Amino acid sequence: MSMFPGTVAFDEFGRPFIILRDQENQKRLTGIDALKSHIQAARLIASILRTSLGPRGLDKMMVSADGEVTVTNDGATILKLMDVDHEIGKLMVQLAQSQDDEIGDGTTGVVVLAGALLEQASSLLDKGIHPIRIADGFEMAAATALTHLDSISEAFPVNKDTRDNLIKVARTTLGSKVVVKCHQLMAEIAVDAILSVADLEKRDVNFELIKVEGKVGGRMEDSMLVRGVVINKTMSHSQMPKVLKDVKLAILTCPFEPPKPKTKHKLQVGSAEEYRDLRRYEHEKFLEIVRRVKDAGATLAICQWGFDDEANHLLLSEDLPAVRWVGGPEMELIAIATGGRIVPRFEELTPDKLGSCGLVRELTFGTSKDEMLVIEQCSNSRAVTLLMRGGNRMIVEEAKRSVHDALCIVRSLVQDSRVVYGGGAAEVSCSLAVARAADKLSSLDQYAYRAFADALEAIPLALAENSGLSPIDTLSELKARQASENNSNLGVDCMSNDSNDMKAMNVIESLHSKKQQIALATQLVKMILKIDDVRSPADQ
Repeated sequence: MSMFPGTVAFDEFGRPFIILRDQENQKRLTGIDALKSHIQAARLIASILRTSLGPRGLDKMMVSADGEVTVTNDGATILKLMDVDHEIGKLMVQLAQSQDDEIGDGTTGVVVLAGALLEQASSLLDKGIHPIRIADGFEMAAATALTHLDSISEAFPVNKDTRDNLIKVARTTLGSKVVVKCHQLMAEIAVDAILSVADLEKRDVNFELIKVEGKVGGRMEDSMLVRGVVINKTMSHSQMPKVLKDVKLAILTCPFEPPKPKTKHKLQVGSAEEYRDLRRYEHEKFLEIVRRVKDAGATLAICQWGFDDEANHLLLSEDLPAVRWVGGPEMELIAIATGGRIVPRFEELTPDKLGSCGLVRELTFGTSKDEMLVIEQCSNSRAVTLLMRGGNRMIVEEAKRSVHDALCIVRSLVQDSRVVYGGGAAEVSCSLAVARAADKLSSLDQYAYRAFADALEAIPLALAENSGLSPIDTLSELKARQASENNSNLGVDCMSNDSNDMKAMNVIESLHSKKQQIALATQLVKMILKIDDVRSPADQ
């Protein structure tokens, strides 16, 4: 009872009642007011992202508290960088994040759809329909839409021979990004990376084998796929060779220094002779370590820790090139790529623990003497690195996000190789199917079905609006043509190609991504509609 926020009292007839403490410090919303507040907050978030939807969508500039600027039209990134205080606003942020984590693309669309569903729910609440009936109706309508998506989807075989088709899907994803001027190159890089690491028999893609690096400078067209590992390090000494062939790598997590006791210790040096003995001991230990690495057959040492100038000089004089301060994730990727083992102690280094690769070279960028180390022709050729270039840091970061989306969508095709067509075609087709299903219902659920069908139209409406077309006219024409021609491939002609056939225009989307959008948006809306009481601390 100590945690109970009040006290129990009795009236003159002995009947108990509860007196709640600190009610003046509580802010409370109940019933329809709470629902309206939640719907308004979610619609506000959705309206911010609405203008970023599609190939003609606009970018947002996000400035952090410390002045760091990010320019992007990726829904998940925009919401992550927004300072959202409202509880329901935070749920919308999590919605975009879960779509990004599961699929990697469609983050803007899922938020816009959730906002449209809540807008429709608001009008149904005004008609007096109970929120639970609306939520259940939306869930049944979503099931109808998902079944219809399965029926209009097409098989899309994924193997080494269908590379060109996969590139078309990746181009659709990249069409709305800042990299659109060279989206063919970016799509090829993304598809080649996935095909390099994919296990097509198990229909699995290990993202750990794909690393995306960025380097400011040069043009976006200079971006490339490296079949190996790129690390943002150089040789530890400027006189070490810049190119090595047929390399044996020792991957070390132990420092190049004399062994030290684990306990706290003091060493008193009382004379010059003792100091010289100490120096001689350190020198001999350094030489012993370097020769132990060389005797194992290593021609390049990759070290997680640094070493001082004396060790560096000894490595140079003993003709053992080395790289220092290599991070843990890079060490693991190098070990996977080269087939080596990470060695924690010099005593454990043996020839069978060395990695091997055909070529190690330094890449130099521009006049700034920026250098990176490239490890290529590895024994395990499945590890790849995507090196993104751009004129400034913002473009490089946006290019990395864009390529990540393309990688994710190609991966989802490897896992589920069915596709639907984009440009709002799938949403219009589902809207028509749900509306037809509503006509067969005699219960109150038909209102929720029709509202769900109207909400699905928010995607093609936003696409048309962002492309400078008349939204209502475009949508009306699309619905009429899809119904009369029985063709679910007709979508919004965002790029003014004089054709609404998304199949002919190669505007292709993953079925898994589209189903995930509808399912996630419906789940969130159902959860919001079931909240009718909000207690929060009053504003001070």
